Order: sequence, then structure tokens, then C-alpha cells
Amino acid sequence: MAFFGFACGEFGKRLPVLGKLGAAAICATFIPSALVHYGLLPDVVVESTTKFYKSTNILYLYICCIIVGSIMSMNRTTLIQGFLRIFFPMLCGEVVGMLVGVGVGTALGLEPFQVFFFIVLPIMAGGVGEGAIPLSIGYAALMHMDQGVALGRVLPMVMLGSLTAIVISGSLNQLGKRFPHLTGEGQLMPNRSNETHHESVGGESSDGKTDVATLASGALLAVLLYMLGMLGQKMIGLPAPVGMLFLAVLLKLANGVSPRLQEGSQVVYKFFRTAVTYPILFAVGVAITPWQELVNAFTITNLLVIISTVSALVATGFFVGKKIGMHPMTWRLSPAARADRGGPATWRSSPPATA
Repeated sequence: MAFFGFACGEFGKRLPVLGKLGAAAICATFIPSALVHYGLLPDVVVESTTKFYKSTNILYLYICCIIVGSIMSMNRTTLIQGFLRIFFPMLCGEVVGMLVGVGVGTALGLEPFQVFFFIVLPIMAGGVGEGAIPLSIGYAALMHMDQGVALGRVLPMVMLGSLTAIVISGSLNQLGKRFPHLTGEGQLMPNRSNETHHESVGGESSDGKTDVATLASGALLAVLLYMLGMLGQKMIGLPAPVGMLFLAVLLKLANGVSPRLQEGSQVVYKFFRTAVTYPILFAVGVAITPWQELVNAFTITNLLVIISTVSALVATGFFVGKKIGMHPMTWRLSPAARADRGGPATWRSSPPATA
């Protein structure tokens, strides 16, 4: 899994142009699915990978460590202040984006249900590890469908949404350089430079020395929150990854986790994001992702819906941000980051991207 996963990921990274647009994650899933479909992958690899994936449920361990770790890596002050500042513009952007996306999809002859759940929402999910994979698990639980089929339909939308957001953001960056008065150079509000420059946008600092106990406690925190999410799923039907996400955010906002636990969660998150993502995507591609579902997702109509959705997100962010006194170019870029593939990490750094 590790060898083939990283080989496919590195191949995607080295593709001209596409390598910078998320091709690594796409290749790590698409290539093994195609190899299995055409019988080019050795049977022993297919059988061992499928058995390991289905018997260990390693995907759930990956999900809980990624989600909890990414939330714990966020600066609490920035999370609170940033949430209060971006909530209204982001809410307006997402509502308008959903309406425009569903409207365009319906006008092109697609079913509104399919457009909303399998095109628009994946665009706003926030990446692969923190977005597409948990979303596919939730769909599998709520819609009683195979998780691999759901991922095969969601993942191409994430890639195309990321591509659209990056192209638009690059254009906005050039526009901001030409008209400097439209951008705050990373600042959310005009005339608040002191506050902005002294505010940390990353996670809490660490001395770089993490012992085994701290690492284990971070992993156990993720597992504990997932178990509570499973309990919530049994009681009220809310998918476990969603419940776990809510619990992690509440703990972070309430400052209910010690710095040592947060440090451990951050290290676990970085490890899984760096060392486990591609092997997991390879296993998903081999074990549960039908190749034909992936191919069927790449259509002109889907591309038109994605472009219209991301454009609506960005345009709404511009007008609403300008109306409430924020730098308009900064706020056109923040909604674009919602359609990119960075998850919480992108959310933390989206305003400074205007620089």
C-alpha cells in the first residue's frame, strides 16, 4: 500500500500544471482503480489490500486523527475572531453558491438532489482528507450506498472545484496587484494592521520535542471523540465523523484540551496527513472504488455547474465583504478557499493568500 500509494501520488505531483491542482490525490485513487478494472494489478496485491482495508477499518482511524488534529492545530483566538468576522459573508456566499449551482444544474437537465449532494456540497467540503472522504462516509451511512461509489462521485468534483478556485484566485491576485486599494494584503478589516500583524494565524507554537506519551495521548483523544461520535450516531442518527467534528470544535472553543494534548494531536495529524494519505487513497481505489463511477463524473454539465458555483461564491464574498467594510479582494479569496482542497488549514490561511 505504501509503495504503490506514494508511487501514484508522486506521479501525480510531477504532472505538468495538474501536479499543482490536486492531481496527486486523484492519481493515488484513480490509477489503482483503473489498474484493477483492466486487470493490470497483480491479484495478490488486490486481495491483500482489499482484505487489509475491510478487516482493519483503518479509514476510520485516519478520519478521526485528521479531523481532530486539524481542529486542534488551529489557533483558538484566530478561530473565534475569524469565525465572527467571516460567518456572515461566508454564509451568504455558500447560500448563493448552492442556489446558483442547483439552478444551473437543474437548467442543464440534472436532478436537483444529485446536483446538491454530489456536485455542490463536495465543492464546499474542503479537500480530500478533511472533506471528500468523511463526506463519502456520511453519504454511505445516510443514503445506504457503498462508500467507494460515493467517493468515486465526490472526488472528481473536489478536484474540478479546486481547479476552478485556483484559477479564479490567481486572477484575483493579479487584479489585486493592479488595484492595491481592493486588497488588505492579508488583513481582514481596513485600518486594523496592528491587530492583524500580531495575531497568529497558525496553530499554537510547539518546542518541537514531543515524547511518546504526548503522541499517544493525541491519538487517544481522536479515538475518544470518534467513539463519542459513534455513540451520538446510535442515539440521534448523526454520522459519527460529523458528530466528532462538532465535539472537536466545541472542545477547542471552550479551551477544554490541555496544551500537551493539543500538541500530540497536531503531531498525529501531521503524520497521518503526510505518511498515510496516499496509502489510504490507494487502498480505497483498489478495494471499494469502481472505475466506471470515476469516469462518469467527468462531464461538461458537471464542469459548468462547478464553475458557476465557485464563481457565485467568489462574487458574493466580494459584494458582501465590501458592504460590511472589509477589503473586497480579501473576501473574494476567502470563499474561493472554501472551494479549494485545503480543509481547515486552508481556512486558517485564506485571508493572507491575497498577498
